[in-house]
Amino acid sequence: MLPQELIRKKRDARALTAEEIAFLVRGMTDGSLADSQIGALAMAILLNGMDTDETVALTLAMRSSGSVLDWSHLPGPVVDKHSTGGVGDKVSLILAPLLAACGLFVPMISGRGLGHTGGTLDKLESIEGYAAHADRAILRRVVEATGCAIVGAGADLAPADRKLYAIRDVTATVESLPLITASILSKKLAAGPSALVMDVKTGSGAFMAEIDEARSLARSLVDVANGAGLPARALITDMNEVLGTTAGNALEVYETVRFLRGDERDPRLLEITLALGGILLDMAGMSDGRARLETVLASGDAAERFSKMVAALGGVDVLDDPERLPEAPVMREVKATDGGHVARIDVRALGLAVIGLGGGRSRPDQAIDHAVGLSAVAGRGRQVARGDPLAFVHARDEAAADAAVETVRRAFVLSEAGPPALPVVIETVSAVTGA
Repeated sequence: MLPQELIRKKRDARALTAEEIAFLVRGMTDGSLADSQIGALAMAILLNGMDTDETVALTLAMRSSGSVLDWSHLPGPVVDKHSTGGVGDKVSLILAPLLAACGLFVPMISGRGLGHTGGTLDKLESIEGYAAHADRAILRRVVEATGCAIVGAGADLAPADRKLYAIRDVTATVESLPLITASILSKKLAAGPSALVMDVKTGSGAFMAEIDEARSLARSLVDVANGAGLPARALITDMNEVLGTTAGNALEVYETVRFLRGDERDPRLLEITLALGGILLDMAGMSDGRARLETVLASGDAAERFSKMVAALGGVDVLDDPERLPEAPVMREVKATDGGHVARIDVRALGLAVIGLGGGRSRPDQAIDHAVGLSAVAGRGRQVARGDPLAFVHARDEAAADAAVETVRRAFVLSEAGPPALPVVIETVSAVTGA
């Protein structure tokens, strides 16, 4: 097979066979496919798409480009969760220990922040000593001992995806639905779960701002995952306000700790966590999933699992001593300039404000400030008087705080009447067969 002829075939909107796709992916992995050819192929896919069979073949080929983890020796179901990204989304930090406390095993391969959204690994690395890039031997040991581990993908997991994504990022082909789907699922399949639930977000703080875009992505993810042999379902959830009350790495870990300890639980964050966890327990054959999750949350079992996972991966104890999390030296109130109800929030702007404070990256190699971010962020419908706080900015210096305060204030639109309530879980997307 000649790469240029296969690129021509996709350029002309013809379907590639599984064998042809496997050949191209091998070329990405072993270097026999030039970067210019990978870029041309990505553009052809962006313009002409791929059908479900092609996307399944691409996903499986990228999964098999490296190691695939095997958990068959474990005495219980192995499950995973993926989110398409949002602002203040700390569900993974809560859900993994919840599921482990219910008897499931959760080897969760997570990533860093992307665009205006925060990254799970960045949040966990705000815990001193936490080894977010544990090797496979450590990952295996921690999952066996605690039931869960949240770490980054090793260099040997889906290496073809790393190569393809780096080229997509500089060739204006990131938005391709088949390539997004294959990128997400190849890494999840390589992690070896037997069931997967996906949180596809929509709204002003999501990558898929429009509901129809979110539906298309959710349907693609579910169909391709099931076609690749991984039972999967998805929830479409609302991201028109910060999930929880914080945005920023250490601040979100602090909220997670308070949530697990029962000090304070944001209702929207609780609802999404229980909904996603309930689906995975159901897929694992466990009845009364929501009640089980509520029980281990109330008993403190989930909090204990979180503490054990952090300790096993080298982190200091933040459950009993959350003051060990880094704190920014400057905290500033964002005051409402008028009274009324919070009618609309530009959540993407809030995410960008965190990046502007240093809590995210504008370059891939950039170090981040784990201490900065936003806390006590008001949600939609909150009634405020003039001078009441809409949020608190945590900054490294006064100049950064000044800039963030103005950005955050402009992100809130107030009205005399309260806005209509929005459901936090909008839709469930299951396999076409009803599985």
